[in-house]
Amino acid sequence: MASLGCFLRTGKNAVSVVLRREFSKTPPAAVQVNVRDALNQAMDEELERDERVFLLGEEVAQYDGAYKVSRGLWKKYGDKRIIDTPITEMGFAGIAVGAAFAGLRPICEFMTWNFSMQAIDQVINSAAKTYYMSAGAQPVPIVFRGPNGSSAGVAAQHSQCFAAWYGHCPGLKVVSPWNSEDARGLLKAAIRDDNPVVFLENELMYGVPFDLSEEVMQKDFVVPIGKAKVERQGN
Repeated sequence: MASLGCFLRTGKNAVSVVLRREFSKTPPAAVQVNVRDALNQAMDEELERDERVFLLGEEVAQYDGAYKVSRGLWKKYGDKRIIDTPITEMGFAGIAVGAAFAGLRPICEFMTWNFSMQAIDQVINSAAKTYYMSAGAQPVPIVFRGPNGSSAGVAAQHSQCFAAWYGHCPGLKVVSPWNSEDARGLLKAAIRDDNPVVFLENELMYGVPFDLSEEVMQKDFVVPIGKAKVERQGN
């Protein structure tokens, strides 16, 4: 009986402790968003926020993009903001760089980064070098974006990773998001940046969903470029 009484008292105290304990609370996820839609939302919000922003590239308008990242944007913003180009990367990359020189904020989509080899003179010699060669007098607010690295069934010509190539070029900011939060926040930050940004996406990740909190879904949310992000707090 004494043992039973001790057990009951202990159990009662344990319940009392549990009831008093303060548990850490994690903000609930607002919604699940895949990487493709996170990129689409980021462009949509920046196009709405700043009339200087526009998107150009092959099949980005009426076809909604080769990978459907620009889905719905042409119907919403029209031909002057979402521009289909001929299949000439050197040509439309040059147009985009010139537009950035003139004060606009172009998003230049390469259907894959492998095709950027056709336009590398515009990316490196025109975009990357001008801002610092002018001592900051000539900003180049442009984003070059598209899928980079391996993809499904597209052979070696469409599967090369150019992160190291562009990462060694002075004057470029190079980012490569992996989840929906980074895709959304980094693309918005890249569009607002006065430097040319190389934005390397991954085609294999486009359809992968991630939980996004209410904070991340806010229109003013960005992931600052150049600042370390703590993915999980240690101890």
